[in-house]
Amino acid sequence: MATEPIETDERVTDETILRTDELVKKFGQFTATDRVDLTVERGEFRSIIGPNGAGKTTLFNLVTGALPVTDGRIYFDGEDITTLSPAERVRRGIGRSFQISNIFGGLSVRENVRLAAQSIDRDRYGFVESLFKPTDRYKGMNDRTDRILERIGLSDVADEEANALAYGDKRRLEIGVVLATEPDLVLFDEPTAGMSVEETQETIELIEDVLVDQTLLLIEHDIELVMELSDRITVLNRGQILAEGTPDEIAANRDVQDAYLGGMME
Repeated sequence: MATEPIETDERVTDETILRTDELVKKFGQFTATDRVDLTVERGEFRSIIGPNGAGKTTLFNLVTGALPVTDGRIYFDGEDITTLSPAERVRRGIGRSFQISNIFGGLSVRENVRLAAQSIDRDRYGFVESLFKPTDRYKGMNDRTDRILERIGLSDVADEEANALAYGDKRRLEIGVVLATEPDLVLFDEPTAGMSVEETQETIELIEDVLVDQTLLLIEHDIELVMELSDRITVLNRGQILAEGTPDEIAANRDVQDAYLGGMME
């Protein structure tokens, strides 16, 4: 069956990788995101901050397809992806790391990364073939898996069950799983939640190292971390964009201070 061509948004420039247009998500009478216009440039490190209930995770769920849009449009690389499935968005280059570690605990570290790599190769091999044929048929995929394990520092525990890993290493593995899908845009939902100061620093260094060529969209409550890492910051409040700008601009924004920061940045 022929598929309809994906609409192109001509207003998006070559430098824009993600754009939302009047994005709305309602749960009954409650509006979680309210006409959100977000534009993220290629190669940018953008942070999304705001108080609990501001709509940050809902926005991520809309971009990745985990939730259907009530109204508005989502464009990725100039294409309208509003109605695409989560799997189709992954294949187009959108990866996501969740607030709670999202790995297969009963599988080995290597198997977690390899399955992620296989998921984007289904168009090449077919679904059944990619899952059930012997993996030695895919030397290139195995080599890519090993390279990713080396980059995330888990080669020594590649054959251990993921459940056996320390918490920080589980988050490290999740970054590897995201990396295996070869994303152009990566969404991180509080990647350092529950970590010690040392684990937080190691995780941030890993993200900056292995995802240096990707565009990053980050939800994070650690304001100092956000101010240190971000190229630009978007502040959500009650489902709407309250402010956008560089870290210095956000720190000096009185509306942001009144609604969220409470004077912390003075």
